[in-house]
Amino acid sequence: MGRDLERLESRLEESIHTEHPFLTEVAGHLIRAGGKRVRPGFVIASASIAQTRPAPADDDVLTGGVAVELVHLGSLYHDDVMDEAQVRRNVASVNAKWGNLRAILAGDFLLARASELAASLGTEVAGLLAATIGRLCEGQVRELQDTGNPDRTESSYTDSIEGKTASLLATSCRIGGLVAGLDRPTVDTLTEFGRCYGLAFQVVDDILDIVATDEHLGKPSGNDLHEGIYTLPVIRALGTVYGPQLRDLLGGTVSDATVRSALQLVQASGGVQEALDVARHYARQASASLEALPATTATAALGVATAHLIERARIPLGDS
Repeated sequence: MGRDLERLESRLEESIHTEHPFLTEVAGHLIRAGGKRVRPGFVIASASIAQTRPAPADDDVLTGGVAVELVHLGSLYHDDVMDEAQVRRNVASVNAKWGNLRAILAGDFLLARASELAASLGTEVAGLLAATIGRLCEGQVRELQDTGNPDRTESSYTDSIEGKTASLLATSCRIGGLVAGLDRPTVDTLTEFGRCYGLAFQVVDDILDIVATDEHLGKPSGNDLHEGIYTLPVIRALGTVYGPQLRDLLGGTVSDATVRSALQLVQASGGVQEALDVARHYARQASASLEALPATTATAALGVATAHLIERARIPLGDS
Protein backbone atom coordinates (compact mmCIF):
# COMPACT_ATOMS: atom_id res chain seq x y z
CA MET A 1 0.00 0.00 0.00
CA GLY A 2 2.92 2.34 0.64
CA ARG A 3 3.91 2.21 -3.04
CA ASP A 4 0.28 2.64 -4.07
CA LEU A 5 0.01 5.78 -1.93
CA GLU A 6 3.20 7.13 -3.52
CA ARG A 7 1.58 6.61 -6.92
CA LEU A 8 -1.54 8.31 -5.60
CA GLU A 9 0.45 11.41 -4.60
CA SER A 10 1.59 11.83 -8.20
CA ARG A 11 -1.98 11.33 -9.42
CA LEU A 12 -3.23 13.94 -6.95
CA GLU A 13 -0.77 16.52 -8.28
CA GLU A 14 -1.72 15.66 -11.87
CA SER A 15 -5.45 15.91 -11.12
CA ILE A 16 -5.31 19.59 -10.14
CA HIS A 17 -2.97 20.75 -12.91
CA THR A 18 -4.55 23.39 -15.13
CA GLU A 19 -3.43 25.81 -17.81
CA HIS A 20 -3.78 28.55 -15.17
CA PRO A 21 -0.66 28.39 -12.93
CA PHE A 22 -2.28 30.39 -10.11
CA LEU A 23 -5.29 28.05 -9.86
CA THR A 24 -2.94 25.06 -9.89
CA GLU A 25 -0.94 26.60 -7.05
CA VAL A 26 -3.98 27.38 -4.90
CA ALA A 27 -5.72 24.05 -5.57
CA GLY A 28 -2.55 22.15 -4.71
CA HIS A 29 -1.74 24.05 -1.52
CA LEU A 30 -3.06 21.46 0.94
CA ILE A 31 -1.92 18.54 -1.21
CA ARG A 32 1.64 19.78 -0.82
CA ALA A 33 1.07 20.28 2.92
CA GLY A 34 0.73 16.51 3.25
CA GLY A 35 -1.87 14.51 5.13
CA LYS A 36 -2.64 11.00 6.28
CA ARG A 37 -4.55 10.12 3.06
CA VAL A 38 -6.94 7.99 5.14
CA ARG A 39 -9.74 8.11 2.58
CA PRO A 40 -7.75 7.00 -0.48
CA GLY A 41 -6.05 4.43 1.75
CA PHE A 42 -9.47 3.00 2.51
CA VAL A 43 -10.30 2.89 -1.21
CA ILE A 44 -7.12 0.92 -1.87
CA ALA A 45 -7.53 -1.43 1.10
CA SER A 46 -11.20 -2.08 0.33
CA ALA A 47 -10.43 -2.92 -3.28
CA SER A 48 -7.80 -5.40 -2.06
CA ILE A 49 -9.95 -7.05 0.59
CA ALA A 50 -10.33 -10.35 -1.30
CA GLN A 51 -6.71 -10.61 -2.49
CA THR A 52 -4.74 -13.39 -0.84
CA ARG A 53 -1.47 -11.84 -2.03
CA PRO A 54 -0.64 -8.11 -2.08
CA ALA A 55 -0.66 -6.64 -5.59
CA PRO A 56 -0.37 -3.12 -6.99
CA ALA A 57 -3.66 -1.22 -7.11
CA ASP A 58 -5.34 -0.90 -10.49
CA ASP A 59 -5.49 2.53 -12.11
CA ASP A 60 -9.25 2.73 -11.52
CA VAL A 61 -8.70 2.14 -7.80
CA LEU A 62 -6.22 5.01 -7.66
CA THR A 63 -8.67 7.18 -9.60
CA GLY A 64 -11.29 6.45 -6.94
CA GLY A 65 -8.76 7.29 -4.23
CA VAL A 66 -7.89 10.61 -5.86
CA ALA A 67 -11.59 11.47 -6.22
CA VAL A 68 -12.43 10.97 -2.54
CA GLU A 69 -9.31 12.86 -1.41
CA LEU A 70 -10.21 15.81 -3.65
CA VAL A 71 -13.69 15.89 -2.09
CA HIS A 72 -12.09 15.89 1.36
CA LEU A 73 -9.68 18.69 0.42
CA GLY A 74 -12.42 20.77 -1.21
CA SER A 75 -14.50 20.49 1.95
CA LEU A 76 -11.51 21.66 4.03
CA TYR A 77 -11.11 24.76 1.83
CA HIS A 78 -14.77 25.61 2.42
CA ASP A 79 -14.65 24.76 6.15
CA ASP A 80 -11.70 27.07 6.69
CA VAL A 81 -13.57 29.94 5.07
CA MET A 82 -16.58 29.37 7.31
CA ASP A 83 -14.38 29.06 10.41
CA GLU A 84 -12.09 31.94 9.39
CA ALA A 85 -9.25 29.52 10.09
CA GLN A 86 -5.69 30.76 9.75
CA VAL A 87 -3.79 27.47 9.90
CA ARG A 88 -4.34 24.02 8.45
CA ARG A 89 -1.83 21.15 8.62
CA ASN A 90 0.75 23.48 10.15
CA VAL A 91 0.69 25.82 7.15
CA ALA A 92 -1.33 28.94 6.39
CA SER A 93 -4.86 28.08 5.31
CA VAL A 94 -5.82 28.88 1.73
CA ASN A 95 -8.21 31.64 2.83
CA ALA A 96 -5.54 33.20 5.05
CA LYS A 97 -3.01 33.13 2.23
CA TRP A 98 -5.17 34.13 -0.74
CA GLY A 99 -8.52 35.31 0.64
CA ASN A 100 -11.98 33.81 0.98
CA LEU A 101 -13.10 34.23 -2.62
CA ARG A 102 -10.12 32.36 -4.06
CA ALA A 103 -10.42 29.66 -1.37
CA ILE A 104 -14.09 29.09 -2.24
CA LEU A 105 -13.40 28.93 -5.96
CA ALA A 106 -10.46 26.56 -5.45
CA GLY A 107 -12.63 24.35 -3.24
CA ASP A 108 -15.29 24.30 -5.96
CA PHE A 109 -12.61 23.39 -8.51
CA LEU A 110 -11.46 20.43 -6.38
CA LEU A 111 -15.04 19.14 -6.07
CA ALA A 112 -15.51 19.52 -9.82
CA ARG A 113 -12.33 17.56 -10.52
CA ALA A 114 -13.47 14.85 -8.10
CA SER A 115 -16.82 14.58 -9.88
CA GLU A 116 -15.10 14.34 -13.26
CA LEU A 117 -12.90 11.48 -12.03
CA ALA A 118 -15.86 9.68 -10.45
CA ALA A 119 -17.76 9.90 -13.75
CA SER A 120 -14.91 8.06 -15.46
CA LEU A 121 -15.58 5.10 -13.11
CA GLY A 122 -19.24 4.71 -14.10
CA THR A 123 -22.64 6.06 -13.21
CA GLU A 124 -22.95 4.28 -9.86
CA VAL A 125 -19.69 5.71 -8.51
CA ALA A 126 -20.51 9.14 -9.94
CA GLY A 127 -23.95 9.13 -8.30
CA LEU A 128 -22.52 7.86 -5.02
CA LEU A 129 -19.90 10.60 -4.83
CA ALA A 130 -22.42 13.30 -5.77
CA ALA A 131 -24.79 12.10 -3.04
CA THR A 132 -21.90 12.07 -0.56
CA ILE A 133 -21.03 15.69 -1.33
CA GLY A 134 -24.65 16.46 -0.52
CA ARG A 135 -24.36 14.58 2.77
CA LEU A 136 -21.25 16.57 3.65
CA CYS A 137 -23.18 19.78 3.12
CA GLU A 138 -26.14 18.54 5.17
CA GLY A 139 -23.86 17.62 8.07
CA GLN A 140 -22.16 20.98 7.98
CA VAL A 141 -25.48 22.84 7.88
CA ARG A 142 -26.69 20.88 10.92
CA GLU A 143 -23.58 21.99 12.76
CA LEU A 144 -24.04 25.62 11.71
CA GLN A 145 -27.64 25.59 12.91
CA ASP A 146 -26.43 24.61 16.39
CA THR A 147 -23.58 27.12 16.54
CA GLY A 148 -23.62 28.89 19.90
CA ASN A 149 -26.42 26.66 21.19
CA PRO A 150 -25.55 25.17 24.61
CA ASP A 151 -28.70 23.03 24.34
CA ARG A 152 -27.36 21.14 21.33
CA THR A 153 -28.44 17.52 21.67
CA GLU A 154 -26.25 14.49 21.31
CA SER A 155 -28.60 13.24 18.60
CA SER A 156 -28.09 16.42 16.57
CA TYR A 157 -24.32 16.12 17.03
CA THR A 158 -24.35 12.51 15.81
CA ASP A 159 -26.47 13.39 12.77
CA SER A 160 -24.00 16.14 11.91
CA ILE A 161 -20.85 14.01 12.12
CA GLU A 162 -22.57 11.18 10.25
CA GLY A 163 -22.92 13.59 7.33
CA LYS A 164 -19.80 15.72 7.49
CA THR A 165 -17.29 12.96 8.28
CA ALA A 166 -18.62 9.39 8.32
CA SER A 167 -20.35 9.60 4.94
CA LEU A 168 -17.11 10.20 2.99
CA LEU A 169 -15.23 7.46 4.82
CA ALA A 170 -18.10 5.05 4.13
CA THR A 171 -18.09 6.11 0.49
CA SER A 172 -14.32 5.62 0.26
CA CYS A 173 -14.71 1.99 1.30
CA ARG A 174 -17.72 1.51 -0.97
CA ILE A 175 -15.95 2.93 -4.02
CA GLY A 176 -13.02 0.59 -3.44
CA GLY A 177 -15.36 -2.38 -3.30
CA LEU A 178 -17.37 -1.30 -6.34
CA VAL A 179 -14.36 -0.59 -8.54
CA ALA A 180 -12.85 -3.97 -7.59
CA GLY A 181 -16.10 -5.73 -8.55
CA LEU A 182 -16.65 -7.29 -5.11
CA ASP A 183 -19.98 -8.93 -4.30
CA ARG A 184 -22.69 -6.71 -2.82
CA PRO A 185 -22.68 -8.16 0.72
CA THR A 186 -18.94 -7.47 0.95
CA VAL A 187 -19.38 -3.94 -0.44
CA ASP A 188 -22.14 -3.27 2.10
CA THR A 189 -19.98 -4.60 4.95
CA LEU A 190 -17.10 -2.36 3.89
CA THR A 191 -19.47 0.61 3.75
CA GLU A 192 -20.67 -0.07 7.29
CA PHE A 193 -17.08 -0.35 8.47
CA GLY A 194 -16.28 3.05 6.94
CA ARG A 195 -19.35 4.63 8.54
CA CYS A 196 -18.52 3.36 12.04
CA TYR A 197 -14.86 4.24 11.62
CA GLY A 198 -15.87 7.74 10.51
CA LEU A 199 -18.05 8.29 13.57
CA ALA A 200 -15.20 7.18 15.85
CA PHE A 201 -12.74 9.30 13.88
CA GLN A 202 -14.74 12.50 14.33
CA VAL A 203 -15.38 11.93 18.04
CA VAL A 204 -11.64 11.42 18.55
CA ASP A 205 -10.94 14.55 16.51
CA ASP A 206 -13.31 16.51 18.73
CA ILE A 207 -11.62 15.12 21.85
CA LEU A 208 -8.23 16.21 20.52
CA ASP A 209 -9.54 19.74 20.00
CA ILE A 210 -10.12 19.79 23.76
CA VAL A 211 -6.97 18.10 25.05
CA ALA A 212 -4.20 18.33 22.44
CA THR A 213 -1.62 21.03 21.75
CA ASP A 214 -1.62 23.23 18.66
CA GLU A 215 1.48 21.40 17.39
CA HIS A 216 -0.21 18.02 17.78
CA LEU A 217 -3.29 19.16 15.86
CA GLY A 218 -1.59 21.20 13.14
CA LYS A 219 -4.11 23.97 13.90
CA PRO A 220 -5.17 25.93 17.03
CA SER A 221 -6.66 23.81 19.81
CA GLY A 222 -9.97 24.85 21.35
CA ASN A 223 -11.04 26.20 17.97
CA ASP A 224 -14.49 24.60 18.18
CA LEU A 225 -15.28 26.48 21.39
CA HIS A 226 -14.04 29.70 19.83
CA GLU A 227 -16.47 29.12 16.98
CA GLY A 228 -19.37 28.19 19.28
CA ILE A 229 -19.36 24.57 18.10
CA TYR A 230 -20.19 22.34 21.04
CA THR A 231 -18.99 18.81 20.36
CA LEU A 232 -19.58 15.59 22.31
CA PRO A 233 -17.12 16.24 25.19
CA VAL A 234 -18.75 19.64 25.76
CA ILE A 235 -22.30 18.29 25.44
CA ARG A 236 -21.50 15.64 28.06
CA ALA A 237 -19.79 18.22 30.31
CA LEU A 238 -22.84 20.48 30.17
CA GLY A 239 -24.86 17.65 31.69
CA THR A 240 -22.67 17.45 34.81
CA VAL A 241 -22.30 19.58 37.94
CA TYR A 242 -19.82 21.68 35.95
CA GLY A 243 -22.57 22.48 33.46
CA PRO A 244 -23.91 25.75 34.92
CA GLN A 245 -20.43 27.28 35.21
CA LEU A 246 -19.53 26.10 31.72
CA ARG A 247 -22.78 27.45 30.32
CA ASP A 248 -22.08 30.86 31.88
CA LEU A 249 -18.64 30.94 30.23
CA LEU A 250 -19.99 29.98 26.83
CA GLY A 251 -22.82 32.50 27.06
CA GLY A 252 -20.47 35.48 27.37
CA THR A 253 -17.73 36.92 25.20
CA VAL A 254 -15.57 34.02 24.03
CA SER A 255 -12.00 35.23 24.51
CA ASP A 256 -8.83 33.13 24.62
CA ALA A 257 -9.00 33.20 28.42
CA THR A 258 -12.64 32.07 28.34
CA VAL A 259 -11.79 29.17 26.07
CA ARG A 260 -8.92 28.08 28.33
CA SER A 261 -11.25 28.10 31.34
CA ALA A 262 -13.92 26.22 29.42
CA LEU A 263 -11.41 23.58 28.30
CA GLN A 264 -10.36 23.02 31.90
CA LEU A 265 -13.98 22.60 32.99
CA VAL A 266 -14.70 20.11 30.21
CA GLN A 267 -11.68 18.01 31.19
CA ALA A 268 -12.52 18.19 34.91
CA SER A 269 -16.14 17.16 34.26
CA GLY A 270 -15.27 13.76 32.81
CA GLY A 271 -16.82 14.76 29.48
CA VAL A 272 -13.63 13.88 27.60
CA GLN A 273 -13.51 10.37 29.07
CA GLU A 274 -17.20 9.81 28.31
CA ALA A 275 -16.67 10.95 24.72
CA LEU A 276 -13.71 8.57 24.46
CA ASP A 277 -15.98 5.73 25.60
CA VAL A 278 -18.36 6.62 22.76
CA ALA A 279 -15.45 6.61 20.29
CA ARG A 280 -14.45 3.18 21.57
CA HIS A 281 -18.02 1.98 21.03
CA TYR A 282 -17.97 3.06 17.37
CA ALA A 283 -14.48 1.58 16.93
CA ARG A 284 -15.72 -1.76 18.28
CA GLN A 285 -18.59 -1.65 15.78
CA ALA A 286 -16.09 -0.99 12.98
CA SER A 287 -13.93 -3.91 14.14
CA ALA A 288 -16.98 -6.18 14.33
CA SER A 289 -17.75 -5.38 10.68
CA LEU A 290 -14.29 -6.58 9.69
CA GLU A 291 -14.96 -10.01 11.20
CA ALA A 292 -17.30 -10.77 8.29
CA LEU A 293 -14.55 -10.06 5.73
CA PRO A 294 -11.81 -12.40 4.43
CA ALA A 295 -8.75 -12.67 6.68
CA THR A 296 -6.38 -10.91 4.29
CA THR A 297 -3.61 -8.35 4.61
CA ALA A 298 -6.01 -5.58 3.57
CA THR A 299 -8.53 -6.55 6.26
CA ALA A 300 -5.73 -6.57 8.83
CA ALA A 301 -4.65 -3.10 7.68
CA LEU A 302 -8.16 -1.74 8.27
CA GLY A 303 -8.11 -3.36 11.71
CA VAL A 304 -4.82 -1.65 12.56
CA ALA A 305 -6.21 1.69 11.40
CA THR A 306 -9.20 1.23 13.71
CA ALA A 307 -7.01 0.40 16.71
CA HIS A 308 -4.83 3.42 15.99
CA LEU A 309 -7.87 5.70 16.24
CA ILE A 310 -8.13 5.27 19.99
CA GLU A 311 -4.35 5.47 20.38
CA ARG A 312 -4.53 8.98 18.86
CA ALA A 313 -6.69 10.13 21.77
CA ARG A 314 -4.78 8.27 24.46
CA ILE A 315 -1.52 10.12 24.05
CA PRO A 316 -2.67 13.60 25.13
CA LEU A 317 -5.06 12.11 27.68
CA GLY A 318 -2.28 10.18 29.38
CA ASP A 319 -4.60 7.17 29.36
CA SER A 320 -2.82 3.86 29.88
